[in-house]
Amino acid sequence: MAIDKETAAKVAKLARIRVEEDQLPALAEEFSAIMGFIEQLSEVDVEGVEPMVSVTPMRLKRREDVVTDGSQAEAVLKNAPDAREGFFAVPKVVE
Repeated sequence: MAIDKETAAKVAKLARIRVEEDQLPALAEEFSAIMGFIEQLSEVDVEGVEPMVSVTPMRLKRREDVVTDGSQAEAVLKNAPDAREGFFAVPKVVE
């Protein structure tokens, strides 16, 4: 798939990348090379190949899903400008 200068300029604009006019042909050529590589990948026969998350077979470490209070209430409240009775104290905003 060949990418022209106008398409390269549009992609650069969408990506919010400023590309000078004289650099557009090189960018278009690079985009074309990337698209060519992607087209080559579509020719690979992957029938029966399971998706992998890693090149080495391994399972992710898991921990028991338990709800806790974090055991850090005092450390968290040290950052509060005003804390009372174990809670953040905020000014009243509704009368």
